[in-house]
Amino acid sequence: MADPASYRPAPGSIPEQPGVYRFRDERGRVIYVGKARSLRPRLSSYFQDLANLHARTQSMVTTAASVEWTVVSTEVEALQLEYSWIKEFDPRFNIRYRDDKSYPSLAVTLNEEYPRLQVMRGPKKRGVRYFGPYSHAWAIRETLDLLLRVFPARTCSAGVFKRAGQVGRPCLLGYIGKCSAPCVGRVGAEEHRRIVDDFCDFMAGQTGTYLRRLEKEMQVAAANQEYERAARLRDDVKALERAIEKQSVVLGDGTDADVVAFAEDPLEAAVQVFYVRGGRVRGQRGWVVEKVEDLTTGDLVEHFLQQVYGGESGDAVPREVLVPAMPPDAEAVTDWLTGLRGRPVSLRVPQRGDKRALMETVARNAGQSLALHKTKRGSDLTARSLALQEIQDALGLDEAPLRIECFDVSHLQESEVVASMVVFEDGLARKSEYRRFVVRGQGDRPGAGGDVAAIHEVVSRRFRRLVDERSRTGDLQETAAGTGVDAPEVPAGIDPETGRPRKFAYAPNLVVVDGGAPQVAAAQRALDELGVDDVALCGLAKRLEEVWLPGVAYPVVMPRTSEGLYLLQRVRDEAHRFAITHHRGRRSRSMTASALDGIPGLGETRRKALLKQFGSLKRLRAASAAEIATVPGVGPRTAAAVVAALATGADVPAGVNMATGEVLDDGADDRPDDRTTGGTHP
Repeated sequence: MADPASYRPAPGSIPEQPGVYRFRDERGRVIYVGKARSLRPRLSSYFQDLANLHARTQSMVTTAASVEWTVVSTEVEALQLEYSWIKEFDPRFNIRYRDDKSYPSLAVTLNEEYPRLQVMRGPKKRGVRYFGPYSHAWAIRETLDLLLRVFPARTCSAGVFKRAGQVGRPCLLGYIGKCSAPCVGRVGAEEHRRIVDDFCDFMAGQTGTYLRRLEKEMQVAAANQEYERAARLRDDVKALERAIEKQSVVLGDGTDADVVAFAEDPLEAAVQVFYVRGGRVRGQRGWVVEKVEDLTTGDLVEHFLQQVYGGESGDAVPREVLVPAMPPDAEAVTDWLTGLRGRPVSLRVPQRGDKRALMETVARNAGQSLALHKTKRGSDLTARSLALQEIQDALGLDEAPLRIECFDVSHLQESEVVASMVVFEDGLARKSEYRRFVVRGQGDRPGAGGDVAAIHEVVSRRFRRLVDERSRTGDLQETAAGTGVDAPEVPAGIDPETGRPRKFAYAPNLVVVDGGAPQVAAAQRALDELGVDDVALCGLAKRLEEVWLPGVAYPVVMPRTSEGLYLLQRVRDEAHRFAITHHRGRRSRSMTASALDGIPGLGETRRKALLKQFGSLKRLRAASAAEIATVPGVGPRTAAAVVAALATGADVPAGVNMATGEVLDDGADDRPDDRTTGGTHP
């Protein structure tokens, strides 16, 4: 591992102009390429204290052995040179977009004398125009089958085309009118290319223009009493309309945009892009990105635009690119895209309307793509086994942590403090074992003392139940009374009477807390107070994804590509999700508590009817008695009582639900959240 100070450039030697820089390893291989508006501050940021760098940046600067740079005149030139070098050197520490699957596109081979329409996958070729990509090849073939009636272009392979010319007979499509049969000379090369050009214009979004032209020709044919031609044109119009209907209309006609959205976690990100042409979603594509440095959403957008559009022809760049966040050098990126397209390109973040709604749809698809990627990775038995082995080695455990429990705390300024416990067995979530806690805390308010005190409390409560269970059942094996013969052993943690698991009866191999050294110390103190010494403990800090062990001054830094780190992340993120869900539910219920409770004549059904009618307590408070009396089941006397109660501003009873009148959870019971996890309480 190299010391960055050994190759740090001399002070003042780095220029302040825009430029592109390259980090090389000891063998001279380029491992990272970056660009900067000003080289001096950007490169200086890599040579600060390693503890202040992101874990992935630490790995890069300690792998490198030298750094070099090239000065350019503008930021646009820097963007172009960075793209060229990334393509040339394929640096291991740069972001790499890889397809989550191979998407098919509708390709038109304009580089041939008689262009061919076909389904094509893989890298794009020069001289071929692409439409899509599509989710499924059958979707392309269905659309193409409809359009060939109107645009009878060649779809056959080179071998079939040559053989048909030799024998003088076209293929079946030529006989049924879905090919103009240039192979046998029915149309010449010029006429066939005109058909292909019309097809490309239609697929590029000029649908309205072509439909109006066909309708006009149909009317002229009918006026000239050319009824057969008019009927064929009518059928052509219907075929085009059916093809258009297969693409949902999402924006106004003429909208030509790519809509990009991301879903990310500290290690990976999923990107989805919808291709909108002529106001319709023409295709969709997705990638999974491995984040090798600390990146903002704007940085991801810049890398995406650079890698996706850098190798494309100008036709592939749309008039408008909608993104979730603007890149740091938005003006330079826009100028670069405009130069690629040869016409102005708009790069912006949609704020409202149909485009904003479409952006949210794309973002949901990105989230599902990332979740599916994680699920596939987590369901791989080999990867799970490797992850458990890596955790065992990194933490120095005696055995692989087959059962992992993770704790996280959630609150809003120390109000409604809750905690969660999630369980992973053999690397998979065991949702029936999840538990939630309402933190009681010490002092004047629940949760006083912050996350550290809350972690201490919930770990104490969880393992006190385990200690009590052990002391009550001994070695957790039952002996048949009165027989003098040992009964078959009952597995640890199983109630012999019901055959179901006891609550908190299983001891984990590893406890993970969400946080760093303070949280780990609090959890260890709780275990020590209870005399639990057979459970391993660690903490996972979010900022640098460091693994902290109790009593150790420095964290364990697991490799970025480690399956063990990935599993710990999944466990931590699941605990965070579960805690947030519990906190939001309690906060929502507490916010609905109001002076409606206790009003004479106003029961649960009428309270729900009032809230449904007026929508909120604020609107109900502004309503008159006559307006309230219009609610079904609420009479004038009850309406007057509601107005009087709301006018007094009576104190809200603590822990009461306004909608139902029931007392909320007081935190005395630790139980699974069945609504969230789908699990059942054992």
